[in-house]
Amino acid sequence: MSTPEELRYTEEHEWVAVREGGVVRVGITEYAQDQLGDVVFVDLPEVGRQLDAGDVFGEVESTKSVSEVFAPLDGEIVAVNEAVTQTPELINSDPYGEGWLVEIKLDDTGSVESLLDAEAYQRLTEG
Repeated sequence: MSTPEELRYTEEHEWVAVREGGVVRVGITEYAQDQLGDVVFVDLPEVGRQLDAGDVFGEVESTKSVSEVFAPLDGEIVAVNEAVTQTPELINSDPYGEGWLVEIKLDDTGSVESLLDAEAYQRLTEG
């Protein structure tokens, strides 16, 4: 399983990529999409929605199950990846690239440090 070193991770299997201007891009990990199987539907929030860490902001539905997606950090949704709502299988084929879900403008940019690094996430998924 791929676990890019430059990303941060949550125990709920989301990844977080730091972008410019206090914005992070969020998606689900390769491990999560592998567990889900073939993704057939994605439900994402509206731009402008305020989130607190741990809030459910969307759902990913696969041929096996429906999984909620949780906000990794506090902030406001500033972008939604419409491509995955039209082509949900992008989550399976490119979870760390074209399969991203949302971008969040963080309330506290330092909060990213509270997330798991790649090594800690690998230990979580191997355990």
